[in-house]
Amino acid sequence: MTVERIFDELGHFNRYQACLYFAAVFQAIACGIHYLASVFLVQTPNFVCGVPSNITNVLYGNLTGFSLEDILPIFKSDTGPLVVRTAEGEQWELSPCRCSLRINPKNFTYDFDGNKTVKSCDGNFVYDLTEIHQSIVTDWDLVCENEWLAKMCQPTFMLGVLVGALVFGDIADRVGRVRILMFTSLCQFLFGVSVAFSGNYYFFLVLRFLLAMVSSGYLVVVFVYVTEFTGIKVRTWTSMHVHAAFAVGVMVVALTGYLVRVWWIYQIILSTCTSPFLLLCWKFPETPFYLMAKGRHKETQTLMDTIASFNGLESRLKVQELLDPEETENGKALLEEAEQRPLQSEKKLSILDLFGSWRMAGRTCTVWAIWFIGSLGYYVFSLGSVNLGGNQYVNLFLAGAVELPSYLVGCFAMDRIGRKKTCAPALLLAGAACILIIVVPPEIKALAIVLSMTGKFAIAIAFGLIYLYTCELYPTIIRSLAVGSGSMMCRIGSVVAPFCLYLADVWTYLPQLIVGILAFIIGVLTLFLPETLGRPLTTTLEEAEALGREPNKNSALGDNEAEDSM
Repeated sequence: MTVERIFDELGHFNRYQACLYFAAVFQAIACGIHYLASVFLVQTPNFVCGVPSNITNVLYGNLTGFSLEDILPIFKSDTGPLVVRTAEGEQWELSPCRCSLRINPKNFTYDFDGNKTVKSCDGNFVYDLTEIHQSIVTDWDLVCENEWLAKMCQPTFMLGVLVGALVFGDIADRVGRVRILMFTSLCQFLFGVSVAFSGNYYFFLVLRFLLAMVSSGYLVVVFVYVTEFTGIKVRTWTSMHVHAAFAVGVMVVALTGYLVRVWWIYQIILSTCTSPFLLLCWKFPETPFYLMAKGRHKETQTLMDTIASFNGLESRLKVQELLDPEETENGKALLEEAEQRPLQSEKKLSILDLFGSWRMAGRTCTVWAIWFIGSLGYYVFSLGSVNLGGNQYVNLFLAGAVELPSYLVGCFAMDRIGRKKTCAPALLLAGAACILIIVVPPEIKALAIVLSMTGKFAIAIAFGLIYLYTCELYPTIIRSLAVGSGSMMCRIGSVVAPFCLYLADVWTYLPQLIVGILAFIIGVLTLFLPETLGRPLTTTLEEAEALGREPNKNSALGDNEAEDSM
């Protein structure tokens, strides 16, 4: 079929496609919101054990107060406990996960050398609520022996992302893109609001898992949808800038987190901010590629007439003209030929076909590594931005904002210097930024933030272009396998990212060290991949193998690679 003729006749990105594109991408903001929302849902404020009676005096080093609320905002657990005196005259030393009752103290002083009775907190905690008024940590006491429960929130969400990508990507090929867009966007709203009223941790976790599935499903299918509704000339830009909507979602999380410090109100606001999309999505048409693939020619003709009318053009294109030239005499010829054609030697393809030769095996391992480090680095920089020092809300906002110019730079560079020469320097820059963060003195927080944003800028470029680059590196017969397996590596990276961040408890800079070393090594390996700029898509394994051997001919650049990019 020559469905691409629709865009030659009716415009590659005319009014009709632009309206559909921006409406569909608007809902993608919700995906960025839900992916990063846990940053402020699971915040842990300063806390200590509570005591069974009223407190009259508090000591912390040279500081004194009359209540825990006076001292908790400046309390640091690694500098010693809080010492309190109760109305009954008891003296307690309070730490985050244990408390000690002083035996027969003579004076109320900070230092005490006598005997103490050490006790656990037994679920009795006092939190500093000046910054964080209410989070799931303070509501359900996810601290001390239950701290791991709070740390499981983001990995569990990312596991849902992985499952959702597998499930909805396959279903969309069976029932259509629009139905999945409508279903997942509605479920994002319902599950998102339901999370706010979950009531207990385990129900919260299940709802977040389901929310992750539908958010991932929408993001996967919307890439396909906008790709199949835009022409060759703009497809690189339109597919890349779906990521930009995700980045806007990250900025919305930072702004909402700053303005709203109660987690369930915060969750409701985040879940409803893209709800106007629900009023529009039921009017979305199915894509022409899907309609033609399913033989729904009459609906395709109606869609083309609608596009032409909306774009102010005369509808001259007929659906028969979209069929192969030898089939234009009869629209049914395509189906008849398909029925008569013997099932061609459809060799059952498997993941092993990506490793058919040493050259292809090396290429596949490198591509998978780029997918993995792109996702790992993206979420380490994003989720870790709140721990850089300074204002955590500003840091997260900047982590989202810095992506917007990165996609512009990435698009320009991809079309001018090539995919490989854009991807490799981006990864090397991200690796260098990570290593430099380690050597920056802790007191120079501004420089650490600048380096972190530089790393996020660079990794976003590599993460954005790998979709298209993978499509161009593999022939048609295994292209879907290549993109699908790469996407799996991407999801694995997103699941690993939260655990990588938790390694900061071992050493503050261990996450940056891991990402930096991996990004640098993979950046060097990327230099050995073939360049695909200006080359037509390959259809056979032999042509794909030749990419690494033949010099790049001066063929006209056509961005037709994006048609199969999802």
